[in-house]
Amino acid sequence: MTYQNILVLGGTGFIGQSLVDRLAADGRRVCVPTRRRSNGRELLVLPTVDVVEADIHDHAVLRSLVAGRDAVVNLVGILHDTGGATAASGGRYGAAFAAAHVELPRALAQACRDLGVRRLVHVSALGADPAGPSAYLRSKGDGERAVREAAGLATTIFQPSVVFGSGDHFLNLFAGLAAWLPVLFIGGAGSRMQPVWVEDLTGAIAVALDKRATFGGSYEICGPAIYTLRELVAFAARAAGRARPVIGLPAPVATLMAAGFELLPGPTLLSRDNLRSLRVDSIASVQPYRPAPELDMRPAPLEPEATLYLSGLHPRTRFGGFRARAGR
Repeated sequence: MTYQNILVLGGTGFIGQSLVDRLAADGRRVCVPTRRRSNGRELLVLPTVDVVEADIHDHAVLRSLVAGRDAVVNLVGILHDTGGATAASGGRYGAAFAAAHVELPRALAQACRDLGVRRLVHVSALGADPAGPSAYLRSKGDGERAVREAAGLATTIFQPSVVFGSGDHFLNLFAGLAAWLPVLFIGGAGSRMQPVWVEDLTGAIAVALDKRATFGGSYEICGPAIYTLRELVAFAARAAGRARPVIGLPAPVATLMAAGFELLPGPTLLSRDNLRSLRVDSIASVQPYRPAPELDMRPAPLEPEATLYLSGLHPRTRFGGFRARAGR
C-alpha cells in the first residue's frame, strides 16, 4: 500500500466518517481536522485516527496539516450559502460557497504542490459546472477547475449523485417530515437522481487512492437506478412506516416556499438555490451506468439498504468495517 498517512478534510461529516472508518480498517493513519473536536467524537475510538481542532480555512494552519502527509482527501462541501454574491466570483455565488468550494480546494492544491504531497483526491458533485444554473453548482465547478489546473499533482475527482446511508440528510429528512405532515409538498418533483450508497462511494475513494490508473481521472459515481425526486420522497416516507401523498409544486409556488424557509431561524430546510440545482438531473451522463473497472465498485440498490435504516432496523453499527476487519 502506497499511501499510509492521509489527511481527510471534512472527515467528521456523513461521507467523511464512512471514509475514515474504511481507511482505518485498512490500517492507514488518518488525520481529521475539525473546528470542534467534539464533532469527531465517534472517530476517537479508532486507534489509527487523530482528530485535531483546526481552522482549515487559515492557510498557515492548512499548510501545517498537509506537511508530511502521503495523500489528502477533500470532502468539504456545504448546501447553503450566506449573504450576497461576491465580486471575486463575478457575482456568481456568495462568500460561504467561495470559501468552502473554491478557495479551500485552490489553497489545498497549492499547499500540496509546495510541500511535496503529490496525491490529492477531491470529492465534488454530479452536475458541477462553472456555468451551472445554481450558485452551488457554479462554485463546485470552479473548485473542480482549481484542482484540475494544479500542475504536478496526481489528482482524482469524484462527482457523486445524491448519497444515501444511515446518517444521510436526504432520505432521513423526508422520513422525518412525514412524521409531522399529512401531505408532503415539494419543488422540483420531476428532477431525476441516481442515488449512491455511501459505502460504495467511500469504497471507491479508498480503492482509488493507491491506483495509478485513477491519477488525473474524473469519475461520476452513481447507483444502479434512476428515480424522480417525487419517487424518492414517497419511498422515504413509506419505508419509515409513514406513507404520505407527495404533491409537486409549480415552480413559482416552490420558489415562494423556499424564500420563506430562508427566513426561518435555524438550519435552512430548502433554499431557492437548491431549487435551481434541481434543474439539472443528477444522473450519469451515460446510461446504463457502469462504474469504471479500476474503482472495483458494484453499486448497491437503494431499497434494501435504505429501508433498513429508515425503518429503524439497520443491523450495522457505525465503524462496523473497522471492527469486522480487526476481529472485534
